[in-house]
Amino acid sequence: MKVLWQISREQVEIREMPTPSPGPGEVLVRIAASTLCGSELGAYRSERAGVNGGHEAAGMVVEAGPGCSRLRPGDRVGISAVQGCGACEQCRQGRYTYCGRYTVVSGMHAEYVVSRELGCHPLPADVSWADGVLLTGDGLGTPYHVSRRLGARTGPGSVVAVFGVGPVGLGNVLVQAHLGARVVAVDVSEYRLDLARRLGASAAVLAPPDPDGRPAALAALVRDTCGGAPDVCLECAGRQPTLFAALAAVRIEGTVVCVGEQGPAPISPSDHLIRRDITLMGSWFYHFSEYGEMLELYRRGLPVADLVTHAFALADGAQAFRAFAAGQTGKTVLYPWPEEAGSPAPGA
Repeated sequence: MKVLWQISREQVEIREMPTPSPGPGEVLVRIAASTLCGSELGAYRSERAGVNGGHEAAGMVVEAGPGCSRLRPGDRVGISAVQGCGACEQCRQGRYTYCGRYTVVSGMHAEYVVSRELGCHPLPADVSWADGVLLTGDGLGTPYHVSRRLGARTGPGSVVAVFGVGPVGLGNVLVQAHLGARVVAVDVSEYRLDLARRLGASAAVLAPPDPDGRPAALAALVRDTCGGAPDVCLECAGRQPTLFAALAAVRIEGTVVCVGEQGPAPISPSDHLIRRDITLMGSWFYHFSEYGEMLELYRRGLPVADLVTHAFALADGAQAFRAFAAGQTGKTVLYPWPEEAGSPAPGA
């Protein structure tokens, strides 16, 4: 089978590898579409080799291993990258991210991948492959879980500032705007800010490109643009300066959610949280059990397809990664079998 393989810094190529076989409780899925995630860029920009970080995909089951009872060949599925043990109480509730023995499946930029049966969502026939990837992966799953974590803190009448509108940030713009919040997008890229406006952001803030950041100045700019301090700030860039800007910008008794992965940050409980009654929380991926709710939101008109700006054949994966890394795409789809996906033109 063909696999998109990272061979060195910012260098990927197509390689031929043996098609895997499913073991007990596993299924072999013929990938119809996969999407690029911002979390893959760390490895892409490093010297690491032998990496296929794809972890968002949908396709068709072609073989079911021993012990599989829910899926059979021919079933359309979307694959959740986070898969629990299947035996603990958290797994029984469909909350795989809370399982103490969860695993993360990758290697999905390929023609085939093996997944545990319990990690696959059935896809209705009228859901496109690209929409199916968004509904079962990071594209919609992560932003939807953020909305669930926030609960009544957002919705009609609330103001939400999204710091960093890469793919996950754009997904949060889409979801929050759909739920009725007034959304302000913050980024260093005019291209991404324009995408955010098209997805429902009512205003945009072009952040200074200073790599050291100026959190206080950015916070003041966000407040001015919002017409006051936002109720909620979502940190989706995964950078200390934007986290501190979000903490400085949010209103008294407001909420800051860490969505973008990052390393240690010197938080002062007194200065950043206690004296203004600020709630700081994290949100990671989504619960497997939330898929039905996301599908219902999609049925009611959430335009998840608008997150996709570019489509490439898997063979053009190097070009796809270059455009993605340059910040010149929204969500980017790879099609291993382009003849079945309408032969997407690179960059279309």
